[in-house]
Amino acid sequence: MPSSHFDADRWQARLDELRAAHRVPGAALAVLAGGKIHELASGVLHRETGVEATTDSVFLVGSLAKPYTATLVMQLADSGVLDLDAPVVSVLPEFATPDPDATKTITVRQLLSHTGGVTNDFTYDSGRGDDCLAKYVEAARDVALDCPPGTAFSYGSLGYVVLGRIVEVLTGKTWDQALKDMLFTPLGLEHSMTLPEEALRFRAAMGHLGEPGQDPAPAPAWDLMPRSAGPYGRVIVSAGDVARFAKMHLDGGLAPDGTRILSADAVAAMRRREVDTPERWSMSAAGWGLGWALHDWNGATGFGHDGNAVSQYSYLRVFPRAGVAVVLLANGGGFARLYDDLVRELLAELAGADMPPLFVPPANPPRVDMTHLLGTYKRAGVITTITQNDEGRAHIRYEFVDGLKGISPPLEGDLVPVSQTVFAFDGPYGEYLPVVFSTLTNGTPCVYVGMRATPKAA
Repeated sequence: MPSSHFDADRWQARLDELRAAHRVPGAALAVLAGGKIHELASGVLHRETGVEATTDSVFLVGSLAKPYTATLVMQLADSGVLDLDAPVVSVLPEFATPDPDATKTITVRQLLSHTGGVTNDFTYDSGRGDDCLAKYVEAARDVALDCPPGTAFSYGSLGYVVLGRIVEVLTGKTWDQALKDMLFTPLGLEHSMTLPEEALRFRAAMGHLGEPGQDPAPAPAWDLMPRSAGPYGRVIVSAGDVARFAKMHLDGGLAPDGTRILSADAVAAMRRREVDTPERWSMSAAGWGLGWALHDWNGATGFGHDGNAVSQYSYLRVFPRAGVAVVLLANGGGFARLYDDLVRELLAELAGADMPPLFVPPANPPRVDMTHLLGTYKRAGVITTITQNDEGRAHIRYEFVDGLKGISPPLEGDLVPVSQTVFAFDGPYGEYLPVVFSTLTNGTPCVYVGMRATPKAA
């Protein structure tokens, strides 16, 4: 039976042990159990300066920003100024895609649930001004859709910038200020911010890079993202503040002082499954709600999100039935192994949840007829090519092209079958990446890499 008792000394020792074993420079852990938030930290924020990680240290948490933006959108829906099922253009007339018919139909709900067909691979530096989101949305008019709206789940950060711009238009504030006024301040999140210059007030974690199995070195830059990435990729937070944000969702939308932040109906709607996810390994998600990845681990249901930015990593797992939330933030090294060992043990003890294992190929892979899977899959900026050699071994080449050409060398290697449609690719960070073949609802074959759907072209 799960227990709500949290032994801080025991878990501090376990965090220290596993962090060192997996060569993670620094980590912060926050656990909500029994109605109380427990905060722990271990290691250093920067291996060259030796600054110690503390519970009030802040980390750049990447895509964990998305549930914050989604919560702002749901607050606007609560207030009656936004209809989730209205076309985006009815609220934001400047929104467009190269497909005029699709532009007219994409809804706010679809952007929240990653079913609008928009891409994840459009990073655009629109400057540091307060108009950066408006400029991003204008530039995005020429970015092709990954797939037709409503035909598939396809993880897309572009849509979250559009949602951030909707927040700005309806509140008359920048996304950054709206987040402060509508979430950070009423929830008492004193170690949460959006801009790098604000992080300098606190102990800020530095990302670290290195080969697997070696001690990583500090990254060459703290943050490479433009300001326009904020709604999908930049909140800077302590682990405890993430847990406090999660607790509001667990408490039906109430702040600790009883202030209503979000209606109970909106909280429930965010956790209601909008779409199944063919690629169920990257965030251990069986489906997606409105901003949340949804977990179903042998009957233990929960929600959460992951994120990464310049080798800083974040994990949030929440299990409402047990009243448990676990937040792990790390700044490089074997972060995935630390998560797999530590969070697995925590959730098993506190929530009775059986976390899925890390994604690895089986010792005896099944035989797969690759004939119908071979070919070229294409979306804006990315070409994925699946081939097979004379010995029957499948091979993937994942290449950035057109406007994305040169941002990264092509990724390529052999594919190891896991099932008839799921394959393992030994990726660049020492972890296996899932490559999943599926079909859009319009019948077009597609392949998922990194939760992005890429339709078959030839």
